[in-house]
Amino acid sequence: MDTGLVLDIAAEAIMVMVLVAAPVLGAALATGLLIGILQAATSIQEMTLSFIPKLAVMVLALLLFGEWQLALMIDYFETVFERIQTLAF
Repeated sequence: MDTGLVLDIAAEAIMVMVLVAAPVLGAALATGLLIGILQAATSIQEMTLSFIPKLAVMVLALLLFGEWQLALMIDYFETVFERIQTLAF
């Protein structure tokens, strides 16, 4: 097995991981920022106030982007399995 192939697979895995995680994490970040600004403006310092809106937005992001995320992961794993079949031990 060539080290270049291993590095290529690892780099592609990291890119897929970032692309799959980005919508959910971005939605949680934006929601947390908005809730934080709202809490600072109203002087409400309740730590649990941001949990439910973040959770709801993350579920919504998964519903919106879940099909795309799954398709991206399926394409990646199909590529990896095709590469495994072509290896000569």
